[in-house]
Amino acid sequence: MMTPLNNKRRSAYRYKLLWADIRWLLFWLSGGVALGFYTSYTLESIIAALLSYSLWRMYTVQRFNIWINKPVNTPSPDMLGGLSVVASQLYQNRKQERLTQQKLMGLVRKIRSSLLSLQDAVILLNDTDGLEWWNQAAEDMLALQSDDQGNSIFNLITVPEFRQYYETTASPNNGIHMVSWLNPGRYLKCEVTHFGGEKMLIIYDVTRLQHLEQMRQDFVANVSHELRTPLTVLMGYLETFSDQPDIAPQWQRGFKLMTQQTARMNSIVNDLLLLSRLENEEKPTLICIDMNRLLTQVFDDASIYNKEYEHHISLQVDTDSNLYGAELYLNSALLNLVVNAIKYTPKGGNIVISWTETEKGCVFAVTDDGIGIASHHIARLTERFYRVDSGRSRATGGTGLGLAIVKHVLYQHQVTLNVESEEGQGSTFSILFAPASICAPDQASTVPLLHSDAITNSENP
Repeated sequence: MMTPLNNKRRSAYRYKLLWADIRWLLFWLSGGVALGFYTSYTLESIIAALLSYSLWRMYTVQRFNIWINKPVNTPSPDMLGGLSVVASQLYQNRKQERLTQQKLMGLVRKIRSSLLSLQDAVILLNDTDGLEWWNQAAEDMLALQSDDQGNSIFNLITVPEFRQYYETTASPNNGIHMVSWLNPGRYLKCEVTHFGGEKMLIIYDVTRLQHLEQMRQDFVANVSHELRTPLTVLMGYLETFSDQPDIAPQWQRGFKLMTQQTARMNSIVNDLLLLSRLENEEKPTLICIDMNRLLTQVFDDASIYNKEYEHHISLQVDTDSNLYGAELYLNSALLNLVVNAIKYTPKGGNIVISWTETEKGCVFAVTDDGIGIASHHIARLTERFYRVDSGRSRATGGTGLGLAIVKHVLYQHQVTLNVESEEGQGSTFSILFAPASICAPDQASTVPLLHSDAITNSENP
């Protein structure tokens, strides 16, 4: 955008350029007129003056042409007229451009040195997915050689998951984790960034983080297993003592509280064990689930839990489509969402469980008119032990693991949880299953889902 200051400078430059030529033209004409007045050959003298001016201009143009083909750091020659102004301005522009180019080259060298010193592999790819440039870390990590210049990245990274990720991503995202195809003991994370028609591939070595994560998972699983036995013993003895008819009144409340807290601790341990199981089971066995039967089971379990709350729960099934999935895990996840709605809806509220079909696939949704969730909490709902209101969660017996379990179950089914909520206006938790996950009614499994087998959890974050 042209500023007033730039307009003023341009006007001054044009005026200076015009006046430089007019001044010398007037000078030569004046000389011709004076010579004509002195020799009485006025017309001939003026013509001679104009010819001399033209020859002088041709000489000046030749000097300008010789200078302009010299190196850019050559100062402009001493010339008269408009070309002198042009040459001077051009020299200043060249000088400024040279300085800017030197700064840019210095910056490029710094960036290049920084990329070369990175511990992470950086690879620049052209619009045909060929290698253009890479740093030392990429050379070491991928065993690259100079002959690989222009080679397709798919000839170097042959992991099918990488190709699928590479061809489907159009913007920066969380990348893809995978085991190194050159060294099975290393774990890598790949991220692709698009800029124009080219791409930048960054590969991180996350082996240490992977080992730490595995240690964390093993620790949680082992501790949970170790806690389960003493908790079972405690719960058994507390139940036995509580059933004694001659128990002193002052102990009744104590046994009741101990029973409640051990039950809550047992629920946390069971949730941790389920999360550990979900994390370690990368690909569960998927079958075609009879969704009408599964949703009826979820509705029945929720109705039993709802007796204390006295909500009006309705089930709306608008499609006969079924779903490929792990039935026990899905039962746990869907029941979690319904029980969450029961817990966080004021007594006598309305809860709708729905299974509908859309152009994008089938949608399971749980809608309530409860207390709602503030927008800044929604992104963190599926974090472990995250609580919107810790006091209310303790009052309802929540462990803070319910939606974390939902998240992991949905991750195994390659779908995500969508939450729409507003404080005081209720919430809608929905899951969109793509058409590839849908199966025909006649393909559904006829094996009944036993209530005792259902992995249920009814905790809120």
